[in-house]
Amino acid sequence: MSRSSVRGFAVASATAVTTVGAVVGIAAGGPAAASNDNVEATAADSTLLADIPVGQQAQVQTASLTQQADAQSAQASAAAKKSAEEAARRQAARDAKSKKGAADKAAAKDRDLEKQTASRSTDRSPLQTQSSYTVAEVQAIARQIVPADQFQCFSHIVNNESSWNYQASNGSGAYGLVQAMPGTKMSSVAPDWQTNPATQIKWGLNYMNQRYGSPCGAWSFWLSHHSY
Repeated sequence: MSRSSVRGFAVASATAVTTVGAVVGIAAGGPAAASNDNVEATAADSTLLADIPVGQQAQVQTASLTQQADAQSAQASAAAKKSAEEAARRQAARDAKSKKGAADKAAAKDRDLEKQTASRSTDRSPLQTQSSYTVAEVQAIARQIVPADQFQCFSHIVNNESSWNYQASNGSGAYGLVQAMPGTKMSSVAPDWQTNPATQIKWGLNYMNQRYGSPCGAWSFWLSHHSY
């Protein structure tokens, strides 16, 4: 290859290298160099390349292009990493919001269930109170308060806990038909919990519904544990 051919090859190669560098600089967000600077840089690079022995010119060109490629790859990797981190942050925020929404719905559902249970046990015809009650009278009151499909299970529990004695008590502080412990818990229904079996039945029904889902659920538990 003649000297003039080498120089011509050098000019073309150096121009390509300079142009790639300019494009990479613009892509990275840096200011574009002035046209005259590019021409001068191209001319200077051409002169330098022409002075390199012919056998080493290809190596110089390859090294320069490799550096440009490495720079582009590093920039692309950094951008991809930043994008992945941002996506992960947004997903974590969405997950947290979703979990909070589910927890709020569950809490609202529990509150609604409690209200419905209380409504079922209190929105019934008021019962007249009297000084004392027989077992038959207490059972009749219970039939007015407890749903018909749950009465038998409720009755089994009361039979085992107090034998339908609304004034039954023991040394542990349990009291009444359903042996609430302590008996003062039943004051949440009415203050006459010691003498009114209706108050005790309402409280017992609420307790069984809230803790076991129903009197039959409570009776199933009682059969396994002999308590509820």
